[in-house]
Amino acid sequence: MRMGRQEARDRLWRILEERAPAAGDRLPPERALKDLVGCSRETLRTALAALEAEGQIWRHVGQGTFRGRAPLGRPVRDALLLEAATPADLMDARRLLEPPVAARYLEDVVLLRRRLAEGRAARDRAACERADDAFHRAIAEVARNPLLIALLRHFSGARCRAVWQREWDRTYRRVGVEEFTHAHGDQHARVVEAIAAGDGPAAHRAMATHLATICAAMGLPPAPETAEG
Repeated sequence: MRMGRQEARDRLWRILEERAPAAGDRLPPERALKDLVGCSRETLRTALAALEAEGQIWRHVGQGTFRGRAPLGRPVRDALLLEAATPADLMDARRLLEPPVAARYLEDVVLLRRRLAEGRAARDRAACERADDAFHRAIAEVARNPLLIALLRHFSGARCRAVWQREWDRTYRRVGVEEFTHAHGDQHARVVEAIAAGDGPAAHRAMATHLATICAAMGLPPAPETAEG
């Protein structure tokens, strides 16, 4: 008996949940999916099209089928690199980039002080993360370097992925809101004050210390020793 479209779609959905649970996860190729679902290739493609129309998957010729909605506004291959990044990858990249950015002499710290105040006022996990993300993006914005702004926004996009959100939720539950509004707020403040004083090395150290604190809370290993910029 030939499998119906709805049954194929439902079986494909269960495979999606098992094999690609997070946004950006890659599904097996069609030839493997066909066998897993137990249907013809034509029926499989109909089921894939149904899930794509629902925004559950997106496909790109030559690259595969992925969980979630198709990335908007950026090249697909760059987006795939972003989607493939783990929380550890993201924090490693941030530790390499953000301290030198903070070490630049920045004339305008009004935006940074505003973002600092928003972080101290946050009272739940979602508000804490939004404020923290906005603070770190503001570091690049006041540097007025369009490439740095683009890179920090790229990092910001990675923080929206389900795999990061799950890890961040576990971390947040361990450390709690007080850690973010007080200890992390104090660390942000030291970055801002060093920038305001035009002390690049101090800003570098303050940002590196802040990111190291986040990594420790996430259970990630310390970064290798690097020279201050």
